[in-house]
Amino acid sequence: MAGYAVVDLETTGLDSTRRDRIVELSVVHVSPTGEITGQWETLINPRRDLGPQRIHRVTAAQILRAPTFDQVAGELARLLAGRVVVAHNLRFDGGFLASEYARHGYRVPLGPHVGMCTMQLGQRYLPGAGRSLADCCAAFGITIEDAHRASADAFATARLLGGYLRMDPEGPRWRQELELAAEHPWPAFTVDEAPWMAREHAEARDEHFLARLVENLPTTHADGEQTAYLASLDQALLDRHISVAEADALVTIAAELGIDRITATGLHRAYLGQLATAALVDGRVTTAELADLRQVGDLLGLTVYDVDHALRDAPRGRPPVIERFVLERGDRVVFTGEMSQPRPDWEQRALDAGLNVHPAVTKKVKLLVAADPDTLSGKGRKARDYGIPVITEDAFAGMLDRGL
Repeated sequence: MAGYAVVDLETTGLDSTRRDRIVELSVVHVSPTGEITGQWETLINPRRDLGPQRIHRVTAAQILRAPTFDQVAGELARLLAGRVVVAHNLRFDGGFLASEYARHGYRVPLGPHVGMCTMQLGQRYLPGAGRSLADCCAAFGITIEDAHRASADAFATARLLGGYLRMDPEGPRWRQELELAAEHPWPAFTVDEAPWMAREHAEARDEHFLARLVENLPTTHADGEQTAYLASLDQALLDRHISVAEADALVTIAAELGIDRITATGLHRAYLGQLATAALVDGRVTTAELADLRQVGDLLGLTVYDVDHALRDAPRGRPPVIERFVLERGDRVVFTGEMSQPRPDWEQRALDAGLNVHPAVTKKVKLLVAADPDTLSGKGRKARDYGIPVITEDAFAGMLDRGL
């Protein structure tokens, strides 16, 4: 008998049958006698917004690199086939897995009643200990190192299962479930597979987007093309953060306009110079303005020496030449994602500032404010298609505080 496959999921929400999806899963193999024999984990791209990110702490930037469920379905099936599926709250995890497979046209022996639930087993083996995973684990002195990460919760659940097995090694239900699992047929999977991706791999820092540009090209681009690149750069820097999606867009725009790495570096220095000029309009640079220039320089792949040169060479008293993004009264703004403050509070602040809060992204919308700037929500995808800036709520608050 193969043993047990303990699973844990992180999801966008609680509704497995409609709009919510899995964003992370982990599988831990446990032998029939309770020993842990293997562990696997991966993020899952749900192709939608990530829901309560404050709970699972998965970011859209990580998810952009992750496989979709259909790309891991075959490997997951191989890890589960012939084993008793175990989860802490099997109704939740089993229901989500069954729904994901059904969504891709597969009927598998998974569901809220197929397998074993360590939460329900706790009622028998740990009466009065509480229902949560933390409560049940505490009864055995098991520590959950990184709660609400699928691998940590699955590993803790596997140890909890081992504790139950040692308490009642001859219990008849263990053998019954093992025999039943060995008889469950699994379908053949024909979908293309992709490597599983743990959080650490997804969090690996990308090389700077400048390094992804062509090293050099014949100089054929006109000033208008350089201006178009600078305008895109200005939008990306509105919140002083270049998201993964924005970096990809800048690389694409540069390639389309024939702007190579050397030209882009020169344009970055010119952009920094314009910011320095704006800072020196009143004849002095404040500590905050200097910190901002250095932050922009770092985002653009420049150094503190470039910042110093920009300030030294900037003409005093002249306004910047590059047309900057400006949010004005009456402009339409849209919000997406689960904000750190309630959405109605943000909407009211926008209304108080004279902005027009819009429910959907259209070409007439000026700005999208997102809980996560790499959001995979429909609003986020539409905004990027239309070239509408996507900024964080902190950046939006800064805009409001400075006044429109």
